[in-house]
Amino acid sequence: MKMLNSQWRQDRQRLFYVCFLLLTLVGLSACASGGGGYEASRGLEMVTDSDEPEVRKRAKIRMQLAVGYFEQGQTTVALDEIKQALVTDPGFAEAFNLRGLIYMRLNDMRLADESFRRSMALNPKDANVLHNYGWMLCQQARYNEAVQAFSQAIANPTYGGRAKTWMTLGLCQVRAGQSLEAEHSLGKSYELDAGNPITGYNLSLLLFQRNELSRAQFYIRRLNNSELANVESLWLGIKVEQRLQNADAVQQLAGQLRKRYPQSRELTAFERGAFNE
Repeated sequence: MKMLNSQWRQDRQRLFYVCFLLLTLVGLSACASGGGGYEASRGLEMVTDSDEPEVRKRAKIRMQLAVGYFEQGQTTVALDEIKQALVTDPGFAEAFNLRGLIYMRLNDMRLADESFRRSMALNPKDANVLHNYGWMLCQQARYNEAVQAFSQAIANPTYGGRAKTWMTLGLCQVRAGQSLEAEHSLGKSYELDAGNPITGYNLSLLLFQRNELSRAQFYIRRLNNSELANVESLWLGIKVEQRLQNADAVQQLAGQLRKRYPQSRELTAFERGAFNE
């Protein structure tokens, strides 16, 4: 679905960027804890220290260092650590997953693709890798393949991240211009995690663009009444309430915008009465 104007495109891009950071950190938490790859490859329910080979222990230390550097934005240093982890243990599926995320950040999609594929070959049941691979495919506008990867992750009965994957699938479908499919996916995510601000914002935005104002109002009000409200959500809330002719609600939201974001372009647009920006 096309955005109504360039301002909304910029807002959406910021939301996508925030979304990617959040999803990356979620995936890396699993990686740092050694989540499941080696256990799954051995068919065990749980691996203790005595079960794990020494090379895997050493590789995990490098992996944890790489995660820390990656989260701090030191991407090149993180890549060096993950390379050393893989020299130590070439069969470490989670390390290939992180390598894929690192190369995504470096905009080297060829090596990102190779990394995710290696990780999936080592541990085909890891839904976190399928999720990350789907996001990479979406970045390349390979939408059908992305939907397939996300769907495989969601279908995993042991996967605890369905809410984030439904959300990311919805965002990908927005990019693909699939409005109805995106609403369905975001709605599924909302059912599982109603407190996610990205899901609530994007659901409201989709409905606002279709002029389903009461439904849009429901989602954006819930977000703006929480501590997770930000400049984009307040501005969308103002536009929803303005179109519904709720002058009091408009002024209340504008007051928050003025207090919290006095230098924002959203406040400047409000003061000019430019509600289509």
